[in-house]
Amino acid sequence: MKPVDEMDEMLRRAGARWRADQRGPAEPDVAFVVSGGRRRRRWVSALAAASVAVVAAGVLAVAPGDVPAANGVAASVDRGDAGPGNRSSMAGTDRGPDADGPGSAAGEPSAGGPGAGGVANEGLLVGVGDLVRVSGRVIGVPGKAPVYCAPLAVPVVGYAKGQEPAPSCPAEYAVALYGADLDRIAGVTTVKGVRIGDATFTGIWRGRSIDVREQSAMVAPKPEALPELPCAAPEGGWRPEPSNVSSPAVNAFLAAHAGQAYGPVTYYPYGTSRGAPVVTMVGVAHGDLATFRDAFEKVYSGNLCVAPVLMSRADDERVSNALASTVNAKGLGIYASAGAGMTGGPASVSMIAYTEQVKSALTPIGLGLIRVEPQVVPVR
Repeated sequence: MKPVDEMDEMLRRAGARWRADQRGPAEPDVAFVVSGGRRRRRWVSALAAASVAVVAAGVLAVAPGDVPAANGVAASVDRGDAGPGNRSSMAGTDRGPDADGPGSAAGEPSAGGPGAGGVANEGLLVGVGDLVRVSGRVIGVPGKAPVYCAPLAVPVVGYAKGQEPAPSCPAEYAVALYGADLDRIAGVTTVKGVRIGDATFTGIWRGRSIDVREQSAMVAPKPEALPELPCAAPEGGWRPEPSNVSSPAVNAFLAAHAGQAYGPVTYYPYGTSRGAPVVTMVGVAHGDLATFRDAFEKVYSGNLCVAPVLMSRADDERVSNALASTVNAKGLGIYASAGAGMTGGPASVSMIAYTEQVKSALTPIGLGLIRVEPQVVPVR
C-alpha cells in the first residue's frame, strides 16, 4: 500500500519548479543506456523515495530519456497494495468492475468529484495565427533561429570543467523564435559557441514557431499552495491518535472499493512536528459518502476525512496509464504527466502547446479528468 500525502505533492511541484528553472544542456539518455534499450515510462523522485516520513505516491510519466528531479517537503497518497485489479503505481490502480457512473468508460468527470479540468483547458487552446506567450529557457545556435525549450528533466551527469556538451533541445520540445534578440537578454551565457538564457516572448503562433513581437524578462512560475484538508476539524480539533491505515483489513477494503474510492491520502493539518495529529483522507468518486464512511469505519480507526473526489483509484490508474502512452506519442510535444495527486484529480499533462491535435489525442482519455499545463499560452 502506498499512502499519498502533502509532502509527496510538494515534492512533485517543487520538482516541476526545479525543472522550469533549469537551463542546463540535454544530457545523455542515461535511462535508455541503463535499461538496455527498454524505455521506462514512470520514475519515482529519488528525494521522495529517500524520505522516511513519506511513501511516494504520484509517479510522473516523463518523455523518454528525461529523468525527473525534485526537492521539497510535506503529504502522502495511498494507492493500495497490488491485489487483483489494483496494481500499485504512482498512477493508482486498475479499473474495477464497480467503476461505473459518469467519467468511467466515456471519460466524463464524475458527478461526485471536484475540480474537473475540461472547462479550464478550453481557454488554453492555441491555433495558428493566435497571439501567444512563452517564458523560459532559450537556446541560440549560431546560424539558426533561437529556440524556446520545454523544461525537460535532465539527468545529473558530472563533466570536467570545459568538457560540458553544448546546450541543445530535442526538436520535439523546441519552438523556433523568429525575431528573438538574445543580445537583449540579461545573463546570457555561452557554452561551446551556443548561447543560453531565460526570457519571455510574445508573438504569433505558427504551429511550431513564434513570430516574436515582444520580449521581456522571464516570468518565474509561481509556487502552488498545497491543497487543504477538505474536511472541517471535529469539535475540539484533530487529536494525535494512532491509525491502522496500513492494516490488512483497511488494505483489503480499499482494494475491494478501488472503483469507488481514492487514497488514502495523509494530511498534517497542524504541521509535521513530533506528536502532531495525522488525518487520513479517503475520497469517494462514485456513490454516497455517508454510506461509504459507515462501511469504512468498520475496519478503520484514527482521524478520518471522507470527501468527494473526481477520480477513484481505478479511474486514476486508467487515466494515468493512458497519459503515459501519450508522453511517448510523436508530434504532440507532451513531455510529462502525473496522476490524481492529493486531491483525487484531475490528472495533469505538461506539453509545449495545447492544440487541436493534442486535444484530439487526449479526448478518448476524458478531457474532464485532465488538467493541461502548456508552456505556450494564448494572450487574450
